Amino acid sequence: MIVLGLDTSCYTTSAAFAGEGGNWASCRKLLPVQLGDRGLRQSEGVFAHVRQLPEMVEQLLAKTKEPIGAVCASTAPLDGEDSYMPVFLVGAGYGRALAAALRVPFFTTTHQRGHLRAARVETGLPEGDFLALHCSGGTTDVLLVRDGEIRRISSSLDLHAGQLVDRVGVRLGLPFPAGPALEKLAEGYTAQGIVPVSICAEGCHLSGAETKLLRLIEEGQLPPGQIAAETYDVLCRTVLRLLKNAGEQTGVSNALLFGGVMSSARLREMLLQRVLRRRLPLSLYFGKPELSGDNAVGVAHIGLERMIEHGTAAGR
Repeated sequence: MIVLGLDTSCYTTSAAFAGEGGNWASCRKLLPVQLGDRGLRQSEGVFAHVRQLPEMVEQLLAKTKEPIGAVCASTAPLDGEDSYMPVFLVGAGYGRALAAALRVPFFTTTHQRGHLRAARVETGLPEGDFLALHCSGGTTDVLLVRDGEIRRISSSLDLHAGQLVDRVGVRLGLPFPAGPALEKLAEGYTAQGIVPVSICAEGCHLSGAETKLLRLIEEGQLPPGQIAAETYDVLCRTVLRLLKNAGEQTGVSNALLFGGVMSSARLREMLLQRVLRRRLPLSLYFGKPELSGDNAVGVAHIGLERMIEHGTAAGR
């Protein structure tokens, strides 16, 4: 028995399943964005998901012969009644209709909770309270996870980390989303820390870093690889300041880092080295790289847990 999970975000069409035996699989496809653009309008994203989601589900279900016991979909970006994006209506509607046709339960969750659950797969994160850093194109949040409840401690007050990466990358002529190409561009370069960090009581500001980096690009005095290295450096310093402040505020030292930005091997290594070098009171855990970007694996696991909890699997 498996649970089908669906996630239709601003970046990726995703389908996944999770089984009671611990097996899981995932299929996902980036939304099509033309070179030079920094994403799609919501209406364009909805249309792309409508075209891509059936293909993702077909590819996914070809990997298993187990029956579907429930369907779960992300229906909003975050917890809260005011959290809404039209793109999530595609996965929610498709999932609800599929569950009705199969006569199985339909569960809902949020994109952020799906990310958080996927990040915990095979990470070794200890039981108990932990900090969570969700770092992506739509979110830069430090969260406290306690007894299944999520409380936001701080966040970016203007630009998100993924937006910074994408805007710098696109200005350098890289494709959107720009993370993988920007990381490759930074190879062989060492950051000089020339971009200042902006931290306040509520979180951070990244728009100043964007302005500085784009100005450096326009001036043309630094090679593109150095610009890329400085981008990851300012993100590293910002993230650690946010986590350090959150740890002092909550008394929690274990931190789980996830989201598309955190799939960067360069950024992960920088964070671990700086924590060790500065002896910061933090223990960092990272979601698997393939599960850090947008995916439906966490959504499927949430659905599986709900199905088991309520004993609502088909035939039970």
